[in-house]
Amino acid sequence: MHLSRLTLRHFRNLGTQDLELPPEGVAIIGDNAQGKSNLLEAIYYLETFRSFRGARDDQLVAFGEGVFRVTGELVAVDGSEQPAAQVAAAYEKKGKRKKVTVDGVEPERVGDALGRVAAVVFSPADVELVSGGPSVRRRYLDIVLSLSAPGYLHALQEFRKILVRRNAALKDGQPGAVVMAWDHGLVRSGAAVVEARRDWVQSRCRAFDEYYSAVSGGVGARMAYRSSVHLDGARGEQDIAEAYRDALVASSEREQRNGTTVVGPHRDDVVLRLEDEGDDLDLRDYGSGGQRRTAALALRLVEARTIRETRGREPMILLDDVFAELDGGRSERVLGLMEREETGQVVLTAPKEGDIRIRRDALPRWRIADGRVAA
Repeated sequence: MHLSRLTLRHFRNLGTQDLELPPEGVAIIGDNAQGKSNLLEAIYYLETFRSFRGARDDQLVAFGEGVFRVTGELVAVDGSEQPAAQVAAAYEKKGKRKKVTVDGVEPERVGDALGRVAAVVFSPADVELVSGGPSVRRRYLDIVLSLSAPGYLHALQEFRKILVRRNAALKDGQPGAVVMAWDHGLVRSGAAVVEARRDWVQSRCRAFDEYYSAVSGGVGARMAYRSSVHLDGARGEQDIAEAYRDALVASSEREQRNGTTVVGPHRDDVVLRLEDEGDDLDLRDYGSGGQRRTAALALRLVEARTIRETRGREPMILLDDVFAELDGGRSERVLGLMEREETGQVVLTAPKEGDIRIRRDALPRWRIADGRVAA
């Protein structure tokens, strides 16, 4: 399926607009601070119902307005009889209420509507996936798995809910028996989260290396899951749960001192390492700017492959001026790689027409100024 229509109401500076998107996608051309990234943000909001730039929902409402609304209509790519779908999201500042609908029906949980657009966004800010702390990479995993692994989002939400209550008991200095009352649920949900994360990283580490090598020009890189729980020999969810339970017992004194839960998926990380002439270097600590950007691109390409393999759809690619930070050699290799990849619609932004490099002759040009799009 592809996004055929995008309706905007007071999202950032985009005002009120109805846009019909070509099946192949479109190039959005405009100076800085005109709304190019805001348009990509609006599209991706229909995928995750969150800003890919980390903004709060109330920050997405246009100045002087009380509500934003974004609606996307999806149609089948191949002309089959697959029905069109409509995804809509709105947020009211006054009531702090978000409403999501699919084909006009509000799902029981927002999570049930995730992933309808099948989009991946590439942004210069993605370097933070490598340069940032563990929480950034955990968030990346949580988004990818919430969109591709059945049951993951529920397990994650359950874990977070129990963790908050357990931490409150620790912070209040409650007796050990009160704290331990939360352990069964914490272990059960936490083990499911850890298993899904670890399995995804292990199954995608070769693809990450392939993409990194293709962009870097030959140098390889590795991706591994680093758990705060010792998982040596833990094969499945039950083994992970037993290891987690043991870790909680072993860390109980430290928890009492710190007033917080110190082991579990909320303390885990994805380690990205560079393999260069026999060295094995952490890209976060030792990678150059170009190497970190390459690793971030590789992560996004792995995300796109995950969509293809788990959802059976060609991902929609959103490119937010991604070549601005890459040197010439890496840019050319990324171009070649993206042209070969099986992707669907491409929506890209660029400050001027000469910067359009992906599907150069295939994409219609739209202009944007002061948030207004002109086809």
